[in-house]
Amino acid sequence: LQLYTLRNDLSKDPLAVLQKVAQLGYKEVETFGYNQGKWFGMTAPELSAALKNNGLTSPSGHTLLGGVFFQDGWEDGWKKAVEDSAALGQKYIVIPWLAEPDRKPIDNYKKIAEGLNKAAVISKQAGLQIAYHNHDFEFFESEGQTGFDILMKETDVSHVKMELDLYWVVKAGRNPLDLFAAHPGRFVMWHIKDMDNTEKKFFTEVGNGTIDFKAIFAKAKKSGMKHFFVEQDICPGPPMESIAKSIDYLKKNIVK
Repeated sequence: LQLYTLRNDLSKDPLAVLQKVAQLGYKEVETFGYNQGKWFGMTAPELSAALKNNGLTSPSGHTLLGGVFFQDGWEDGWKKAVEDSAALGQKYIVIPWLAEPDRKPIDNYKKIAEGLNKAAVISKQAGLQIAYHNHDFEFFESEGQTGFDILMKETDVSHVKMELDLYWVVKAGRNPLDLFAAHPGRFVMWHIKDMDNTEKKFFTEVGNGTIDFKAIFAKAKKSGMKHFFVEQDICPGPPMESIAKSIDYLKKNIVK
């Protein structure tokens, strides 16, 4: 589970939330909201203990935004984030978002790629792997190219991996299977949420929409996937109910 789904509940009682997540059957959680060495107000040792007490691990974290690479001296902050992620036992440190002003001109993606390559080296020294998480805007074309294509071309394939958000790929009009075929082994993590069958094509629980997860999971090995996380940016009701529906579908239909 990507814990961002439960952000409102986490702000009130993170320990109770982690307990409920574990009770639903989730085994791994991906963090967000890293802030000066803390997550949800807890230090790495405190959060690590809370996870362990509930039989949870956190292999990955959404840590710093892509805009960090446009800041002078960003390496120091990155080193600190890597150290804290490693202390939590994480293996992947993820760039989760690129703010709109940082996406233009399209050549900005070359600067992001350069930053990812440098950050990957720093991360590797601490035993961590860097990954970039997409939305739909990386697939928008500008000047005959897309941000996604630039990132895939300009980053070191052995050092920089991708966390593919399947919903946003489909929302952008692309087929995840085509991406797996073009870049085998590159997508070490997935975010999974479904797309409802309405004109809005909005977020919905896994198995409750139009995305063919069975076909996608059939190509998991080709994609390179090591971990996948349920995420629902917005839920129609209590988020805890939505994540319960998603894991129930996955247990019955995908993860046997």
